[in-house]
Amino acid sequence: MATQDWSAFRDESAARLLRQTGQDVAAWNARIAAAAPADEAALRAWLKAEGVTGYSAQLLRWETFGYPDFMTASADDLVDAQFADRPGLRPAYDAVLAAALALGDVTIQTRKTYVSLVGPRRTFARVQPTTRTRLDVGLRLDGVAPQGRLKPNRIHDSMPVGLSLERPEELDEEAIGWLEKAYAANA
Repeated sequence: MATQDWSAFRDESAARLLRQTGQDVAAWNARIAAAAPADEAALRAWLKAEGVTGYSAQLLRWETFGYPDFMTASADDLVDAQFADRPGLRPAYDAVLAAALALGDVTIQTRKTYVSLVGPRRTFARVQPTTRTRLDVGLRLDGVAPQGRLKPNRIHDSMPVGLSLERPEELDEEAIGWLEKAYAANA
């Protein structure tokens, strides 16, 4: 099991920038310093003219104007912040993580408002404390219609169905079965 915070995303973006342009972050930072854009909009336009867009451009904007707090926070800090005002949901979250980790090769990617569960091939679930009393688990199960406790989900377009939990006891055989199916379908 690996736990990732945003630093992995930063490293992936830096590698992408190098592959796409042949220059690393330090070289681009020097070029940006020489160009001296007045603000973020000017930097965005300059980068676009230089052919740098998407995540690579976002990385360079953060390098120039500062990283947001969630980019510099640890994985534990991000999760703690998600549950700061809803501590009663943390046991349900911990139960979902324990069940997911028992499935096999799972990487936990923490974000500011949710946690992605990534199998060997791609994300198979997202866990989000949606309200103060409800933890939603979005599942990537293409072609599976809502049934039983499996409900329509709005966490992400790739997660059309999901489960809602309030307590760890609700992660029963049916819920774990759906988690297993999502992992298997995306492994």
